[in-house]
Amino acid sequence: MGYGSYRASDWTKLKTSRKLDTATTNEIFKSEKAKDKYLPKYFDKREARDSEEHPESTPIMIGVDVTGSMGYLSTQIIKESLNELMMKLYSTDYITDPQLLFAAIGDATADVYPLQVTQFETDIRIAEQLMELYLEQGGGDGPEDYDLLWYFADKCTDTDSFNKRHKKGFCFTIGDASNHTKLTKEGIKRTFGTDVKRDLTAKELAKNASQKYELFHIMIDNFAYDNIKSFIPGRVIYVNKQDIKYLPEIIISVIQLTKGTDKNTVLEQWDATIRPIIKNAIDKLTIAKGKLIHL
Repeated sequence: MGYGSYRASDWTKLKTSRKLDTATTNEIFKSEKAKDKYLPKYFDKREARDSEEHPESTPIMIGVDVTGSMGYLSTQIIKESLNELMMKLYSTDYITDPQLLFAAIGDATADVYPLQVTQFETDIRIAEQLMELYLEQGGGDGPEDYDLLWYFADKCTDTDSFNKRHKKGFCFTIGDASNHTKLTKEGIKRTFGTDVKRDLTAKELAKNASQKYELFHIMIDNFAYDNIKSFIPGRVIYVNKQDIKYLPEIIISVIQLTKGTDKNTVLEQWDATIRPIIKNAIDKLTIAKGKLIHL
């Protein structure tokens, strides 16, 4: 996927037609159950392809914990962050032909729909698909399975960026809970319809996915409960809840660091009023001589 271009006018039209400025979470996300087309056990792969319009596609996956206390984040992304992220991604030369995929993440054993995944898209369809996802009503605030998206990235994506140019994509998970230490074979079966011989540890899932993607986790508050740093060391980004409106700037900054831009240059591009917020978010990334160290 990944045809068409994102235009501000399309966003304005969608925002007006869906009355997003005043809509509640339930009014935005109307699905009463997950749609089969977004459940990994009903499709083979998601593809990020080059095209004449976008000759050097860059796949970017963003997975959000939509259960329990994190339901508000999906609304924040739709109302504000998505448009800002897309416009800023297209306006920078650091990221060529971005193609976005969104995922709704939960618990592989406790939630009805542990993982829902959109297509990779380059236009307003990414917002339309995001609003079709189902927000899990249960889940609570215990450990989640962000590593479901790592498994998906490794096994269920096919990208020209990696196949043709040996360039990794980007995979961001976002949430306020810790991650289970392993993904059970039962959880894999019910989520992906795939039989595996044994449980897989979060650490090996991260290692496998990192062959094709740069992995990061954005921890919202609850910093003391973060165990994800042991699975992707030096790749956890800490953000206070009141600062989530700056997720576009944070995500772009991290991508730039990964591509070799030094930290000072990354920070200087942003307005002085938000520069401290971006700095705090990326401060615990493993950076040496101003640049991000790879996994």
